[in-house]
Amino acid sequence: MLKTKRIKQIQDYIIEHNTVSLDELVTVFDVSKNTIRRDIQELVEGGEVKKVYGGVSAVNPPLISFNDRKSRNHSEKQRIAKTAAEYVTDGDIIYIDSGTTTLEMIEYIKHLNLTVITSNLDVILGSLPYGNLNVISTGGVLERKTKSFASIKNMDLLKAYNINKAFMASTGISLSSGVTNSSPLESEIKQIVVERSQEVFLLVDHNKFGKYALMTYCKLEDIDYLITDSLPGSDYQQFAQENNIKLVAADE
Repeated sequence: MLKTKRIKQIQDYIIEHNTVSLDELVTVFDVSKNTIRRDIQELVEGGEVKKVYGGVSAVNPPLISFNDRKSRNHSEKQRIAKTAAEYVTDGDIIYIDSGTTTLEMIEYIKHLNLTVITSNLDVILGSLPYGNLNVISTGGVLERKTKSFASIKNMDLLKAYNINKAFMASTGISLSSGVTNSSPLESEIKQIVVERSQEVFLLVDHNKFGKYALMTYCKLEDIDYLITDSLPGSDYQQFAQENNIKLVAADE
């Protein structure tokens, strides 16, 4: 394979997967680690990727549309959402973040009497048939790709809400970068929600571990519950234990 063609394929692979290890690139492209290092250095110098601990990451990962993300790992997302819904009780004031996993929660909480605060259009529409769900929208400008409202002019309005439980989504999480998101417009809202909530639940599937996106909206230790489809590695389990984070694996 020509060097220029290989470097372009490596760049596309990194952008698609956001963060990858050097060993993974060696296996996928069947070249030596020295060759990968040289190719990566060219991409770094060109500004397309950046080096991170143990690998490389896309500088500006693409913002994947809500509908495209919704179709990925759907059964895992349903399991995670169902498990998260078990922590919701009558009378709660909850925040449901804009995310394809958090959206699935509506099906499992639709029988409860709740106040649901959200920035996501699909959460609003999904709650519409159920009069027992009192829905409060954050309002703002609609980000069409994520189907969420962002850029709220009056952030003080959101800061006034007392939220019992926040169910948050993330593009990727890592021990070094914390809980991250691809959209800068959404990150300020997420930040405020985490600060205003008594308990914070993070809902992520196993593919999100060890990855990060453009913006960090909270530290990993700010999370109270981390609900996923399968438990992460021992480093994450140790971190959770040291920081009083309850790791929960969704039932099969």
